[in-house]
Amino acid sequence: MAGTVLLTLSVSVFPPHWREALFFVALYILSVGEGGHMPCVQTFAADQFDEDSPEQRKEKSSFFNWWYVAIVIAATTATLLIIYLQDNIGWTVGFGVLAGVLGVALAIFLLGMKKYRKEGPPGSPFTTVAQVFVAAARKWRVNETRSGWDVYYGDQSSGSLPHGQPNARILGRTNQFRFLDKAMIIDNNNDASSKTRNPWRLCSLNQVEEVKLVLRLIPIWFSCLMFNVVQAQLHTYFIKQGSTMIRSIGPHFQLPSASLQALTGIVILITVPIYERIFVPIARKFTGHPSGITVLQRIGVGLFLSIINMVVAALVEAKRVSIAKENNLMDNPKAVVPMVIWWLLPQYIICGLSDAFTIVGLQELFYAQMPEAMRSIGAAAYLSALGVGSFLCNAIILIVQAISSRGGEKWLGDNLNRAHLDYFYWVLAGMSAFSLCVYVWNARHFVYKKIEGDKVSKGQVLQQGFNGYVDVEF
Repeated sequence: MAGTVLLTLSVSVFPPHWREALFFVALYILSVGEGGHMPCVQTFAADQFDEDSPEQRKEKSSFFNWWYVAIVIAATTATLLIIYLQDNIGWTVGFGVLAGVLGVALAIFLLGMKKYRKEGPPGSPFTTVAQVFVAAARKWRVNETRSGWDVYYGDQSSGSLPHGQPNARILGRTNQFRFLDKAMIIDNNNDASSKTRNPWRLCSLNQVEEVKLVLRLIPIWFSCLMFNVVQAQLHTYFIKQGSTMIRSIGPHFQLPSASLQALTGIVILITVPIYERIFVPIARKFTGHPSGITVLQRIGVGLFLSIINMVVAALVEAKRVSIAKENNLMDNPKAVVPMVIWWLLPQYIICGLSDAFTIVGLQELFYAQMPEAMRSIGAAAYLSALGVGSFLCNAIILIVQAISSRGGEKWLGDNLNRAHLDYFYWVLAGMSAFSLCVYVWNARHFVYKKIEGDKVSKGQVLQQGFNGYVDVEF
């Protein structure tokens, strides 16, 4: 909000020589605020559901669908409104409206402060991750099968069950990343003889399993980067394609090529409710899964659709170039190719469909499968994939340009008619197919979070000592 207010002042109140400096300061504040706000709001909203209630657990899965619908509606509405205000009234009014809306949103948020479900600060999760790796490295010679050695399950006083959270869950032991299990083995030569636990030598089972949760998500994160590379074409080459085609609607109106992006939002707004209200109940009857299909299956469907998206885009571009060649327009990049822009509709529609499956699925996966103390980091990790995907897209373009230029003709030159954008789309389709294969392999070996027993409540904390565990009543 502060950044938006500063933007408004920079274009209306301050003298010209101050405006540029304040404008960039405001952008910096906005970027910092957005980076801190986006991962937290969604996570905090999802935390309002009680996981002890089967009905609310079921509703939490639906929450991510409706959250994304709300985001798309807000983004589409705000974009159209602000563009109208800035074009017809002025930038000052546009930024002022944004600041006013954010002020109202902040006031509404503060009104509900006393009713929100809140968790106390658990401490730095990065410290826990570091402790597990250090403890495992220090015990690399320890063998769990050796008689007399036991596993440390945690204790209430140290807050290791888990992170001192009063409503945390006890994680079950899994067989992946077994090298980390050494961190929770009680070494009779050192740990058992010590009166106090050294957290850099002995970690609880819960701490180790939390680190495993994070490690399992890393391959999924990497295998979804190509999806974001494909989605980046929506804002770049898709628009450039449309700018060369017939965009007239009637005798007096020309459709801006970038406006077709709104179609993607419309497709999402239609697809998500259909998915939630029709597909999930039908699929649930066949699979027995509360969400119809698993979240990994949902992401996989979106990744497959992104491949189809590139195939369709390549075929449409090849058609556009062939029409340009038939009309002797190959060396006239500013000429309008006699092909209506509606040929691009399929790739925009498929883009929206893949978004509805993969984006929502990633949001739910990185929330549900992260340790409870690291869920905001999970949301940030999902969002970071969007930015990394854009950087990766730029890297791929540079590599394609460098390789194709050796043959004497760049695939992505300024003259789109002489370029080979369709070849580039085929390259992205091939890379996406390979990425999907990697994703499927990762998904088949993915182990979902395993919860052991009931929640640990304030009234009863499961306390594990070196020789066994007891229930401690408060």
